[in-house]
Amino acid sequence: MRDACRRVTHHADQSLRRRISLLLFLIFFVSGCSLLKGPQQLVVPTPIPTAPPLAAESSRELVADPVSNVTIGVDSEVLNLVNQVSQQQLTGYVQTLENFFTRSTFSVVDREGEGIGAARRWIFNEFIRVGNGRLQVELDEFPVVLNGVTYNQQNIVATLPGTGPHPGVLVITAHYDSRPLNPNDGVSHAPGANDNGSGMALLLELARIMSIRTWNQTIIFMATSGEEQARYGSSHFVSEQLLNGRQIDANINVDIIGGRPGIPQSVRVFAPGPTSSPHRHFVRYMELVDGLYVPQFPLTWVDARDRDGRWGDQMSFQDAGIMAVRLTESEEAPNDQHNSGDTWDKIDYNYLRQVTQLVVAVTGNIAGAPPPPPTPNVSPAADPGTYLITWAPDRLAAGYAIAFRPVDSDTMPPLRFVNREQAGNVSLSGFDAGVAYAVSMAAVDGNGRVSLFSPEVIVGP
Repeated sequence: MRDACRRVTHHADQSLRRRISLLLFLIFFVSGCSLLKGPQQLVVPTPIPTAPPLAAESSRELVADPVSNVTIGVDSEVLNLVNQVSQQQLTGYVQTLENFFTRSTFSVVDREGEGIGAARRWIFNEFIRVGNGRLQVELDEFPVVLNGVTYNQQNIVATLPGTGPHPGVLVITAHYDSRPLNPNDGVSHAPGANDNGSGMALLLELARIMSIRTWNQTIIFMATSGEEQARYGSSHFVSEQLLNGRQIDANINVDIIGGRPGIPQSVRVFAPGPTSSPHRHFVRYMELVDGLYVPQFPLTWVDARDRDGRWGDQMSFQDAGIMAVRLTESEEAPNDQHNSGDTWDKIDYNYLRQVTQLVVAVTGNIAGAPPPPPTPNVSPAADPGTYLITWAPDRLAAGYAIAFRPVDSDTMPPLRFVNREQAGNVSLSGFDAGVAYAVSMAAVDGNGRVSLFSPEVIVGP
């Protein structure tokens, strides 16, 4: 009887094992077939939840009128670069560019030491020489057609890649072509020392100084051609960059910035208004930085795209909706433009040095600061004159500067500051309930460097 029971139990165990084996085979077979159907059939395991980054936090405790130890100030490293601007370097650059006899768009390209081709090769190699191994230098080609003849032209684009996460770039431009009175004359003497050897000198010196180290944001130094005819080079560059999805935060165009002894020690900044325009918004930022680093050399805002009947490469950026400005000397000498009288010995190189220092300070702050913040959400609170401000903070920022500019004012208002730990959801009081304000904010790092300000939000009556 016991043997019979053992036999029954044995057969039952065998049957159970066969069933388990069959089940395992079916599981393996189905899994194998699923795998053969391709990766789209695979089930991706859910990742282990982690704490969200500070920039993604959507709900933070409200902080009323925060007290902050963060402020905008002079960063010693940027100031050191400002002080390294070399007047001797600037002088040598202008002299070298003048010595090409002409840099006309329609001048020779295959002759050594003369014409736009020789100038282009020298500028390209100079970017490489001063780039400290960090500059990526390339040619950006485009055609210029005159009387049925195509003249192949090139912008020289030197890129200093940023190491931070922000995708936006700052573009500094200066045109390297020159011209005599007739813009289509490619053979007459056109030294172009001030127009625009001075701007090119600034661009090369800026590239040299900024390439000493790496920066958070990407900087593009671009020498354009075809500017004297119709901004061909900058128009081509902007359209190509936008088509390729490049985000351009801002453009500074430097053109005729050499100055002469005796003119006012200031620089004109051409930026079309009204006061709420992004271009004028950029000028206020530049004025803030200028007052910290080069206070003896102020900016003078001109509410225009450019001089009457004239143009510059900044207009190509403005036409694309990018905030852009032009720097030009405080007083021009029209009789020394577009002729053989535009020579290196008429330039005030101390003046040119100060313009360069200004651009170094602005570039160092934009590229060295944390990423510019997004447009904040601003709404009135229950108490009159109090506003609620929310935004997504960034871990790279030590704090934020918040500007409440009365919409009828043209200057940067007193700033309110918020530490990173308090950032994201604050209320600020003490404003005039009967005044409309344009509100914007900038990120500040621990050394006092300040980013570009966000677009302005209009609040109030």
